[in-house]
Amino acid sequence: MAKRRMGTGNDFSWLRIFTGNSNIELVRKIAERLKTTIGKSIVKNFSDGEINVEIDESVRGMDVFAIQSICDPVNNNLMELLILIDAVKRASARRITAVLPYYGYARQDRKVSPRAPISAKLVADLITTAGASRILAVDLHAGQIQGFFNIPVDHLFAAPVILDYLKKIKNDVVIVSPDAGGVERARAYAKRLNASLAIIDKRRDSPNVAQVMNIIGDVSGMTAVLVDDMVDTGGTLVRGAYALMEKGAKEVHACCTHPVLSGRAIEVIMDSPIEEMIVTDTIPLKSEAKTCPKIKILSISSLLAEAIRRIYEDESVSDLFV
Repeated sequence: MAKRRMGTGNDFSWLRIFTGNSNIELVRKIAERLKTTIGKSIVKNFSDGEINVEIDESVRGMDVFAIQSICDPVNNNLMELLILIDAVKRASARRITAVLPYYGYARQDRKVSPRAPISAKLVADLITTAGASRILAVDLHAGQIQGFFNIPVDHLFAAPVILDYLKKIKNDVVIVSPDAGGVERARAYAKRLNASLAIIDKRRDSPNVAQVMNIIGDVSGMTAVLVDDMVDTGGTLVRGAYALMEKGAKEVHACCTHPVLSGRAIEVIMDSPIEEMIVTDTIPLKSEAKTCPKIKILSISSLLAEAIRRIYEDESVSDLFV
């Protein structure tokens, strides 16, 4: 059998892209940017709920990229990914890269009580056991999750896409971390925008509920931009926005990579002082979120497409962030 030639520019004859049902719109955009098509497959449920995957074209010797966001419904999408990887592995794919725009269970990355699981590690083991050769992930909730895998992990950041948009804000900008854990991310944004930095000191009383305590840094008369990796119920960012306005911020914007937006998140954001919520399409938004006037959706398809191309051509992925 002929071997794939390396360094052949836009020759993707040995590349195949497959996906489950979690984020088909994003995968279509990636395929368009690579000037290729999504592989022929069927991913559906049997009547009893079991998942059935059929690969309808040869992948023998191919470089396969299985793209799947592990978002709601999380367990179903995870199983689709695992079975899809197993299917192409058994079909003799040469290399399988699991592309995870959103890594579900990432917030369960450590033991928070004596008998708690580390679910993020379990998911990593499942993906590896299924047959993935490497991982391509976007904005992992905790960087140490990379160490949960015993295969190569390319960790992408949505920052370049979001920063290009934030550069349009002409007023004095202060980048704000909603908690101490996000300071490194906020500092990186502030450095790229040549902006000042502030931190919200908060106390978390229970899961998904946060009480703002204090603002560290000067935000008076400035345009505050809250930066986080994800927004779930919206409570943390909204409380932060109120605290920033009380401290004299002129207006408040927010941005995140992963718009989980569970429960009443859209309603909470609409009723908040947040002028604009900037998100990416790592997770497909529901219709109410897409039509929400405060939500601006940016696509990371170009970033993922370029990373896939570089992996396929055995080029450096880290150069994307130099």
